[in-house]
Parts: sequence; C-alpha cells; structure tokens
Amino acid sequence: MSEALPVVLPGQTARTMTDHVAGVALGEERSYLWWWMAFLPSLGLLGLGIVATVWLFLNGIQIFGNDWPNVWGFPIFVYVWWIGIASGGTFISAFFFLTRVDWRTSINRIAETMTLFSAACAGIYPILHLGRPWIFYWLIPYPNTMSLWPNFKSPLMWDFIAVLAYIVGSVLFWYLGLLPDLASMRDRTRTRFKQVAYGVAALGFRGSGTEWTHFRAVYGIMAAIMAPMVCSVHSVVGLDFAGGNMPGWHGTDYPPFFVFGAVFSGFAAVLLLIIPLRRFWGLTPYITERHVDVLCKLMLTASLCVAYAYMMEAFSVFYGHDAAEITMFKARIGGFDAGVYWSTIILNCVLPQLFWFRVCRRWVPIVLLVGFGAVVGMWLERYGIVIQVPHKTALPSAWGVYFPTLWDWALFAGTCGLFASGFLLTIRLVPAISMFEMRELITRKLAR
Repeated sequence: MSEALPVVLPGQTARTMTDHVAGVALGEERSYLWWWMAFLPSLGLLGLGIVATVWLFLNGIQIFGNDWPNVWGFPIFVYVWWIGIASGGTFISAFFFLTRVDWRTSINRIAETMTLFSAACAGIYPILHLGRPWIFYWLIPYPNTMSLWPNFKSPLMWDFIAVLAYIVGSVLFWYLGLLPDLASMRDRTRTRFKQVAYGVAALGFRGSGTEWTHFRAVYGIMAAIMAPMVCSVHSVVGLDFAGGNMPGWHGTDYPPFFVFGAVFSGFAAVLLLIIPLRRFWGLTPYITERHVDVLCKLMLTASLCVAYAYMMEAFSVFYGHDAAEITMFKARIGGFDAGVYWSTIILNCVLPQLFWFRVCRRWVPIVLLVGFGAVVGMWLERYGIVIQVPHKTALPSAWGVYFPTLWDWALFAGTCGLFASGFLLTIRLVPAISMFEMRELITRKLAR
C-alpha cells in the first residue's frame, strides 16, 4: 500500500535537503552531462519552431494544411492538447495544497513549471492561427476610437478570456511560491552577481514573521483561485466545440469530457518529468516511490473517467438518432482515420489498467510506457475531435480529408522545443523542489 511508502526517505534532514537542492541551482554540484544532452536538442527544436513562425508571418496560414471543411487543423487541436497538460500540473499544485496532502510538497514546483511552459506553448497557437497575428490585441476588449468591441457571445471570446486569466494566474502562483526559496538562494550564494539576481527576484523577502503571515495568506488564496480555474478553463475550451452546430461537437458532455482528459494527460506528464529528475539529480530521497505510486493511482482514476466519457459519447450518438452524427461516428471508428480512434481507446483506457497491479506501479519501464502512452493518446484524442469530426459534416458535399503539412509538424516540434528548453533552463536556475515546504515537512516528520 502507498501508506507504507515514505514520502521522504529516512536519514534526511532539513539541512541536507537544502544543501542538495540549492546546490544544483547554484552550480555547486557536479556538472550534469545529461542536462546538456537534453537541452541542446531542445534548442534545436525551438529554432525549427522559430523558422516555421517566421515563414508563417511571411506567407500566411496557407502554409498549414487547414482547408474546408477543417479550418482549425493542427493549430487548434495542439493548442487544446497543450492547455490540457498545463491543467494537470495546476491541479496537482493547487488542489492538493488545499487538501493538505504531504506527498505534493516534493513535486509541486515541477508541476507548476510544467504548467507554465505548457500554457506558453498553448497560448502561441491561437494567436498564430488568426491569420493576422500582429493585431491579436483586437481580441482584448479595450476602449478605442472606432468604438469596436469583440463579440462577447462568441465561445472563442470566452476562450480568450479564460486562457488569459489562467496564464496570468499560473505565472503569479508559480512566482509567489518561489519567493522564499529565491531568498534562500540569495543568502547562500557567494558571488555578487547571483546575490543581486536572486535578491531582485526575491522582491526583498527576508523571512520575518509578518512576511510569512502575509505570504501564507496570499498563497492560500491563490491556490483557492487556481484549483477551480483548472476546471473552468478546460470547460470553456470544451464549450468552444459544444457552442457550434457541427455533428459530433454539439453536446453538453464536452466540458467535463475535456476536464477528464486534461487531468489525465497532466498526471502522465508529471510522471514523465519526475522519474528522470529523481534519477539524474539524486532527488530519490525526496521524490520517492510513494510519489510515483500515488500518481499512477491518480492516472488510473482519471483513465476510468475518460473511459466513461468515451462510452457516453458513443451512447449519446446512437441514442439521439441523428443521421449526421451517426454517419460521422461510424467514419471515426471504421473510416480513413479509424486507427486514430482505436489507438486513443487503447492508450487512454486499456493500457492504464496495468496500474491496478502494484508490481506495474513499482516497475519504472511500465510506468514510463503507460505515461508516454497517455500523453500520445490524449494527443490522438484531440486530433480525433478537431480533425476527424469535421470530415463528415451534415452536408455531404462538404466532406473532406485533412492532411497536415511539413510546417504543421515543424511548428509543433518548435513548441515541444520551447517546453523542453524552458523547463530544463528553469529547473537549472531555481530549486526544482520547494525547499521551504520540504523543510517544514521534514521537521514535522522528525518531531513525531
């Protein structure tokens, strides 16, 4: 049982933990070859994405595979996929802070950093998809001389406001939680440049009683805001589809359906990040088998919710007797892209059932396989929703098949590079584990 697994390995003290975690960020530990081996290819992918973006500005969105009937294409379904991964990280950091679970303490910084760069990758796509991305600020309701306002009845307007609020809230939540650790880094470093850099970043935090009182109050409020925002943001993303009259999209089940998938992919992504980090940076005493075991169980629970959503989707199609929806669904399960649908079922619903068995939750190759399969499976699910569904519209003369172009794949690779390089650089410069929370946890454990 997970209760028998310690959240911190025996023999650890607040001092040894602080020395190790801060030493990594300050460069006091040995050089990490694996970090450079991951960071340099990430920069290469990021460069490819920059080239694709410049080419897009020069030639317009005709470089994408978007065409009738699929006018959204790669940019929107990859956007939905990225924002889903971001939502899972916030769920771990904010929701489990409110429930006061002790295992969250070691992985919340990793989950928040993952959220930050996933949201950044997601935010790029809708702007580039506009066709005239240099005037994206027209989406913002602001007073102007022409008295023009966005259409507040449009689901896309709801989406813009929800995602903007989510990104701003995520950045504030992440940065606020960093302040005590940035102050610790300022006080530990011996070089003047780092003292000034960490001191400015810490905003003058000195650790007085008054500062801690205000910090805990504000951090708790931010967690209370971000926890429900996870559900609201991805529900609004689901309403982007449900608000239309496209067969296969127009359903009330989309908001919870999208939330289930977002949490599922987020848990999987956190697993894929913490397993190599605990191995290569020697964080095993603080990110233990307890964390892996709990995340595997959460993935299993989310997978069952996703499977229920898939069953209800199929049931509602045939229960409704809508000929257009039935035609669309039959094309998904037996048409041109049928492999996408069945791969989604296997990766999101069948493969995670291995986590019913304790041995599978303890065996790292199986955990990595299921976690990677979940991330790919949710990518395929978003592909099925955004790409497959419009293949068969209510008007047979508008039927068509979508084919992505080289530039679709290049921009997607670029966002993967942005995520990986940004994540690796951040955890190299700031503590990968929340030190002040870990000190409290270790002190509490030793006092028992």
